Amino acid sequence: MRSTPWKSDTARLVFVLAFAGSLAANAQAQGAETLPATVAAEAGVRVAKLQAAGAQIYVCAKNAAGGLNWTFREPVAALLEEGKTVGRHFVGPTWEFVDGSRVEGEVVSKAPGKTAKDIPWLKLSVKESPKSGLVAGATSILRIDTKGGVFEGACDNEGELHSEPYAATYVFMK
Repeated sequence: MRSTPWKSDTARLVFVLAFAGSLAANAQAQGAETLPATVAAEAGVRVAKLQAAGAQIYVCAKNAAGGLNWTFREPVAALLEEGKTVGRHFVGPTWEFVDGSRVEGEVVSKAPGKTAKDIPWLKLSVKESPKSGLVAGATSILRIDTKGGVFEGACDNEGELHSEPYAATYVFMK
């Protein structure tokens, strides 16, 4: 399926976010299983557990051989706690909250998603722990219970964008 750039197609973005929201609700209802060793937190206290509903954005770009491939560009997601929007997740990776705080992460390790269509589960370190706000004191972030987000296939128009719905649980630890 070919798509138009997500910024210019409001109806598609609304659909993507609604679909991702249903994925997040389903992931939350199923609950977390035992975490793979590569993404499990060694120790610590949970600061916040948030649901994400959004899309993984891909761009059609040239590869080293000069051919065109879909390449991951950035995430865009709403962060939800008990059904209320408490922030957003975007490129960086960055999590920004309605209380004005924000945190950036760096991938430490990963584990495969449950299916080939699910983005990997991640363990991230926090670059600078926020002193206040929803995730104050967080030193690591786990991305678990992912649903969707993987996109593959041929692309024909360099610069074309595609948004693939995804949902995940983000656990902030200190």
